[in-house]
Order: sequence, then C-alpha cells, then structure tokens
Amino acid sequence: MFSVLRPFLFNLDPETAHDLAIKSLKFNLFPAKMFEVEDEQMLNIELLGKNFPNPIGLAAGFDKSAEAYNSLLKLGFGFVEVGTVTPLKQFGNPKPRIFRLEDDHALINRLGFNNDGTETIKARIKSDRKKGILGVNIGPNKKTKDQKNDFCLGLKNFFDIADYITVNISSPNTEGLKDFHDKEKLIELMVALNKTKKDNETNIPLLLKISPDINNSHIPEIADVAIKNNISAIILTNTTNGNRDNLTSEFKEEEGGLSGNPLHQISTNMIKKFYKELNSQIPIIGVGGVNSGKAAYEKIIAGASLLQLYTSFVYRGPSTAKDIKKELIQILKAEGIKNIKDAVGRGI
Repeated sequence: MFSVLRPFLFNLDPETAHDLAIKSLKFNLFPAKMFEVEDEQMLNIELLGKNFPNPIGLAAGFDKSAEAYNSLLKLGFGFVEVGTVTPLKQFGNPKPRIFRLEDDHALINRLGFNNDGTETIKARIKSDRKKGILGVNIGPNKKTKDQKNDFCLGLKNFFDIADYITVNISSPNTEGLKDFHDKEKLIELMVALNKTKKDNETNIPLLLKISPDINNSHIPEIADVAIKNNISAIILTNTTNGNRDNLTSEFKEEEGGLSGNPLHQISTNMIKKFYKELNSQIPIIGVGGVNSGKAAYEKIIAGASLLQLYTSFVYRGPSTAKDIKKELIQILKAEGIKNIKDAVGRGI
C-alpha cells in the first residue's frame, strides 16, 4: 500500500505529508498481528528495568506531541519515544523547515521543538494509556531564561507516566542547547535533574541524547559524567550540522540537522568510541541511518543495545520495523547467535 501512496505523499510538502501521516495513524487501522515476525523472541532484550520485545524503536521527532504512539507501537516497534516536549507550547522555526534529500536517502530539518507543550501532552498520554514502552524526550523552550529549569520541569511532569525520560541536549536547532556537552554545564544539569528525581521520590531512567558533532576529547568527559550521575543510557546520536560534502541533493546546504544514510557511519563510529569508554557500565541506544537489518546489526556489534530510527520510516513506510526485524533475525541465525543481547559489542 505504501509503495502506491508514496509518490502522492512525496509530491506534498514534507511537513504536510507528516501531518497527514499522524492524522492517518490516529485511526489505528493496522492490526498488530500484521507486524509480528517469526522467531521475534530472538530480539527480546531486558534493559532499563523493562522487557523490550525487540530493539527497534521510533526516535523522538516523529510523534512530537504524543498523538499516535499506541498506533506506532502496533507497527512492530519495540518502543516509541515522543517529543521533544517543552514546558510551553511553541510553533518552532519558520516554514519551510523539513527537506527531503531523496537521492541521499536523508532529511534535513530545522523544526525547532515545535510541540503542543507539557500540559496538553501530559493530559493526552494520561487519557490514552500506553500499550508498550514509551519514552518522553524533553527540552527547553526557545525563549526560556533558564534551560536547566525547563529540563527539570519536563522530568517533574512526566516521571510518573513515562517508562524513561530522554534529556535532549543535542538538537542543532535550539540556540545554546549543545553547550550542555561542556563538562561543567553537564554536571550542573545532572545534579539538578537528580535533585528533581530525589524530591519526587522517583527512580525513572534518565537517558542522555548526544550530538554527533562533538570533539573526540569530549567523549571520555561525557562518559565519566554520565557514569557518576546516574544516567541509565546514552542515545547516540542526534542529527548533524556537518557531513554535507558527498551529498547530491539540491537541498544539501539547507540549515538544520541532517539525518538518514549520511549519518550512519558517523553515529556507528561514535557508538564504538563511547562503548569503550563506558566499559559496559551504561548501555547505548544507536540512532542514525538504521534502514535495514544490516545497518541495525552494524550498530549492535559496535556496542548499541537498542536502536532508534526516523528517516527510514519516512522513506519505507509502515512496514519498516517489521522488515528490519526479519532481516536482523536472518543475520543472527547466519551468525549462530541465539539472542540479540549476545551480539552487543561483538565487533569491538
């Protein structure tokens, strides 16, 4: 069905097509059985105190305002992350702000955390009880005077309804956000978030989402801060501001974060580096160019325990997770691996 609809969707402005997809998902048309695969138990993995049915997750950015997460879970994803959610509703950056780089199998976006705001999104999640593992990605408003406090507000509002919370310090489209990769600023943020956890008597897993554009010298520093400040997992990586030289699309110089195929090797290399630094003390979630079982397996043997995707879902449609699961199971069988956890870091 998607192959028939894709030419129509791709004739639309990318954001219009995305809004149409969200509206369609709200109808919850697809039965979950359609997206199950044989021997999926090989992909079960325990992490963050949860049993993930498979490691293929949908990254934040697709369901920004938590409108369709249960329908997305039915498409075969092992987990879904909504957001980025900011304390107050915001429109984001001026349009156009999403660009398809079809020849490069990539996207560039400069959305700027457009979302319905904490109050509306919190009520929405409470009214539509999650039917799987749900993460909430939090960030600061563009015009806030205190980014650190905005993160604490996000944690305070979602700790009791999410399975984990992602602290997004890595979007290239919010001014000053990536400053939190600095060791001292990151420690200050972690101390504030852990105080919020203590004050609210919660032990919800906190995940940290990292930019691919950091210097290698920052990797041991960030790993050390994460280990010492109760971070439960690190997400590698967000979109990149760079890596435009080998692109062919007319949109390649558009300002914003680049995702999809061109990010695959960059994020995989960073996973390897962090995996060595973390020494199995904190798990990694790999993101960037996960568009096949092969690409997924490459990130897993580099050190990722879970994976997330977004761009390949735009290009491949509703069967994306199912197709990747099938391909991944075939690879595990060919390698003589009985469960996905046994493949984590195997290539290091």
